[in-house]
Amino acid sequence: MRPSITTKASLSFAIVASQYNNTYVQPLVEFATAEINELEPGAHVSLVRVPGSFEIPLAVKLVAMQRKFDVILALGVVLQGETAHAELIARSVTGALMNLALEFSVPVIHEVLFLQNEEQAKARCLGTKLNRGIEAARAAVAIARTVKELSSRAN
Repeated sequence: MRPSITTKASLSFAIVASQYNNTYVQPLVEFATAEINELEPGAHVSLVRVPGSFEIPLAVKLVAMQRKFDVILALGVVLQGETAHAELIARSVTGALMNLALEFSVPVIHEVLFLQNEEQAKARCLGTKLNRGIEAARAAVAIARTVKELSSRAN
């Protein structure tokens, strides 16, 4: 009789990231991916790039419709300018991401950062102390594990 080996099903993550302000967004993507791989070896990470933060919710919806990811991470940087445009984008994206998470019952980690200046962007995107990509990955792995646990209890 052979012993049975059960393998832990790996988690699957999608990152939807803005190309706008890529100097700050690309490091978020890299830090998030590295942290996911550190916390959840064998995890599958897919990347979808969109032009700007305003386009993130549509891409998140299309990814969520595939129903093949445990968590979707939304990464972008919106810098405050002289008009209300940045604030309007930030509010719209925030509401849309929450609605999509609820509509598709998939966790969406919201790290579309609305920042006042480049100093804040450097601190939150380029360094490791306040890095929001790392924090997004930690939240993504934690909620993925929680959802799996809750789902297994329901069955």
